Amino acid sequence: MTEANTTRFDAEAAAWDNNPDVISASNSALTALLERKLIDKQADGSLPTALELGCGTGLLSLTLAPHVSSLLAIDASSGMIRALDSKLAQPQAPRNIRPLCIMLEDPDDPRLPDSAGSIKSNASSTDVSPRQRYDLVLSHLVLHHIPDMSAFLTTMFGCLKSGGRLAVTDFEDFGPEARKFHPESKMEGVERHGIPRAEIEHILKKIGYVDVQVEVGWTMRKEIEAWPGEWGSKRPTKEERGGKALEEQDFPFLIMLGTKP
Repeated sequence: MTEANTTRFDAEAAAWDNNPDVISASNSALTALLERKLIDKQADGSLPTALELGCGTGLLSLTLAPHVSSLLAIDASSGMIRALDSKLAQPQAPRNIRPLCIMLEDPDDPRLPDSAGSIKSNASSTDVSPRQRYDLVLSHLVLHHIPDMSAFLTTMFGCLKSGGRLAVTDFEDFGPEARKFHPESKMEGVERHGIPRAEIEHILKKIGYVDVQVEVGWTMRKEIEAWPGEWGSKRPTKEERGGKALEEQDFPFLIMLGTKP
């Protein structure tokens, strides 16, 4: 993720959970994971360990928590992690989520938990002790912000245990109309307008994932600009648009799955 993305999400973190599209997509992602039994108990009866890259304010993390034994929730935006920290400070919050604000580009990054699950506050770049590996590594609505999809998915591969599962969800590049997913004011930091299905399947197999599946997990209908820049800096309120309905469009979301041999 680029500096432009981090700056944007820092600024938007406080109001992030007020966006109904964000909430809808997160809920649909959890449903897709459950339907595909990606967060079922392990063969020994234990719950899976999980790593989420690009956790944001924890909308998906918090709903995922009851289904996993532990969840390392990583985001490069300090604003997003502060929002998640605030939620986790509430008495009713789950206790198995560990937030971490880093830009993860290496599965052996010394800032990650070691093989015993411990994080060192003064981690050194010379620390080469083994890092923890996970049963499930996932990411939601992040991939379209990533300049190098192959590098990102290779990092995720490295974070998995042998036999561990990858689950990535993001909207599909289904042609020129996919560009309308973002209003013009939100284009900074957008690397691609959705994920090309054939390309991502090729990348996953080339990295070494097996049992690769790339399919539409759900379709989300969302309000869009009728023309580029219609909304200006933000989506107009019902009052601002005189009660007139905004244009809407359906966006298919891909769920991208793979297993580390």
